[in-house]
Amino acid sequence: MLDAIARTLSPDHDLAALLVMFDDGRPLTPAIDALPKIVSRLGRLPGASTALRRHLLPLYPAAVASLSSRLEDMHRRTPLHLVISTSSAAIKGLKAPRGVPHLCYIHAPARYIWSRREEYARAGIITRAGLALTAPWFTSWDRASASRVDLFLANSTHTARQVQRCYGREATVLFPPVRTGFFTPDPATPRENFWLVVSALEPYKRVDLAIEASRLAGVPLVIAGTGSQEALLRANSHHDVTFLGRVSDTTLRSLYRSARALLFPQVEDFGIVAVEAQACGCPVAAFGEGGSLDSVLDGVTGRLFNEITPGSLASAADRCPLPDAPAIRENAARFAESAFARGLRDAVARLIRAG
Repeated sequence: MLDAIARTLSPDHDLAALLVMFDDGRPLTPAIDALPKIVSRLGRLPGASTALRRHLLPLYPAAVASLSSRLEDMHRRTPLHLVISTSSAAIKGLKAPRGVPHLCYIHAPARYIWSRREEYARAGIITRAGLALTAPWFTSWDRASASRVDLFLANSTHTARQVQRCYGREATVLFPPVRTGFFTPDPATPRENFWLVVSALEPYKRVDLAIEASRLAGVPLVIAGTGSQEALLRANSHHDVTFLGRVSDTTLRSLYRSARALLFPQVEDFGIVAVEAQACGCPVAAFGEGGSLDSVLDGVTGRLFNEITPGSLASAADRCPLPDAPAIRENAARFAESAFARGLRDAVARLIRAG
């Protein structure tokens, strides 16, 4: 997302700097790496850029405050016209200099506080005790700091509703960019009789449900992805499940082009994987909540199911439309990178004019 924002705006705007809470020093993309980078004080602490940063949640507001001070310093030297944040945790609390509008592209209000607290605790990502101590005051700060945003752009209707519920703010939906120019159908690639999962192997992704649905239906399952649950999922799988681990983009495209259906049993804020599959003509069996309600057209580009059971998922996958129907690819085109770029440029222009 950050790369898409940088590539969209850099031809017409001078991008002053990239302010980040954490940075592990690895190169990302040419558009991102070309920007001067400012790291919060918290992010400069030893070990802060590793997975341990999740346990530094109580210090996030201070990190955001330090970046807000740096913004003020930058603005005094060279006036800024707009601040853009892209947030799934705390960075939306960035305080822009007086008179400078703040646009936030929000992926979700902080999940470990607002929506998936128990799931994160069960997975050991953040301790239950730590969340119990931190959540009340962080929730208060998070809600109050939403007033620092002039315009929220949400990645889905689901996220826009979360912004309203958590912050009492309206959000305009701007779907994230999907590489529909890369993920395309290929008539020369034959469809095969297997279901596909493309996912991080983490508890909330419900890959266990996909494995059981495959077992119940007697349909082979191919899983692309890695994560903390891989060993457990392998131990509980059956002989017709293939774990591929992390795959290249080219291999992923081939999987989308040859699978009978993509299984998407989790609740996602948006879920780009479901659109990538459709861009390749692959129908999607998706749980009927979250971003799937925006991206999957029930009975046209896939099937939605509403009960978290292997049988419901298996039935949805079995009833999916045939792959490579033109409507599947046409639906994915709504989420092309060009559509995101137009929406972002329009929002930026409106805010700068108003400012």
